This record gives sequence, structure tokens and C-alpha cells, in this order.
Amino acid sequence: MSTYLKSFVFSPFQENTYVVYDDTKQCVIVDPGCYEQREKEELKNWIESKDLKPVMLLNTHSHLDHVFGNAYVARTWNLIPQVHELDRPVYERFDAMASAYGIPGTETPPEPEYNLEEGKSISFGATKFEVHFLPGHCPGHVVFECSEANWILGGDVLFRSSIGRTDLPGGDMDTLMDSIKNKLMKLDENRVVYSGHGPKTTLREEKATNPFLQ
Repeated sequence: MSTYLKSFVFSPFQENTYVVYDDTKQCVIVDPGCYEQREKEELKNWIESKDLKPVMLLNTHSHLDHVFGNAYVARTWNLIPQVHELDRPVYERFDAMASAYGIPGTETPPEPEYNLEEGKSISFGATKFEVHFLPGHCPGHVVFECSEANWILGGDVLFRSSIGRTDLPGGDMDTLMDSIKNKLMKLDENRVVYSGHGPKTTLREEKATNPFLQ
């Protein structure tokens, strides 16, 4: 049984949205950043073209660009977003932040289940994720590790040659660096990291070349 990953780049923030699926045809949608109607239709049409059944909506964290599509995905496939409890204040500030950024036409994301936590296993079809709590970029930031497929959905913790910003409310540089050095980098260095923005990388590559980790 194989696990597959499809990525989309959505919104002016160039956010990476992921669909993970396997041969059972079940899938999960992670960080739906689809903002414009054409982006929502692109996601839906692709899922339907693969005859997939979305069974979960997961958020690594709750910044605007990662939850733009929560309302659409939840409504279209009758799903409840899943978020870490410590990201509740961020999630609940969606409308205020959209207004502050001057972003029109946003749809308030629906009430989530605050049930993602360190060490939780998430299973669907024949696929399993492990949840790791890595705060710093956001108070309740998590990443999803799929050991069998050898990758991590890393949100905005680590990027190729960079790290997540910490200047937004709830961000903290010391906390983020602790998360990266003492938790993320303790995982298998062969893991591919699919970040919330930009290209994929590996833990080994970032350990060797990322200027923030030298």
C-alpha cells in the first residue's frame, strides 16, 4: 500500500496546501490555503478527478494563509478542522487579522476541534501520521510525520535555508529554535520536509546548510 502527496500553491501568500492519499482512496487535506474561487475549484476538481474521499481536515497552525480554505473544505466534504488547543487565540482572530491585512472576501473558518497534540497518531485508510508539537512560529504549531513515506508536513517551522518568522502575535524566536534543534532535528535526518511555503528540503540538508542552524 503506497501513500501519495499532492501539493498546490494558493493565495497571494504562495502557501503550500497538501492532499495526502493512499490506495484506499481516502485522503486528508492539510492547510487549505485556497483563497480565490478558482483555487477552491482547482482543489475540488483534482480530488474528484482522483476519485478520492476526504476524511480529515488538518491544520499545522492557524495563520490566515493556512486556513483561508477551511470553511470551503469543511462545507464541501462535511469535515471539522483539527487544530492544536494552544492555537485557539490565533484561529479565533481570523476575521480581525484579515481586516488588519486588508484582505477582502474571506470566509470565517468554522469552529474546529482542538484535539491535535504531541504524540497523537492520526490514521486514515492505510496511512498513519505522528503529531509533533513544535511551537515558536505559532503557539500551537504542529507538524505531521509519515514514517512509512519518509516525509514531514512541516508547516512554517523550517524552510529551505530559512525558518519560520516569529514577529507575528504568539511567535517567539527562542521557542522556535528550541523546537527545531531539540525536537525536529532529532527525527530521522533522511526525512523529506514539505514546508508551508517554498520548495521541499530534507532535515539532513538543513542541518548542514541552513544558516540559522550553524
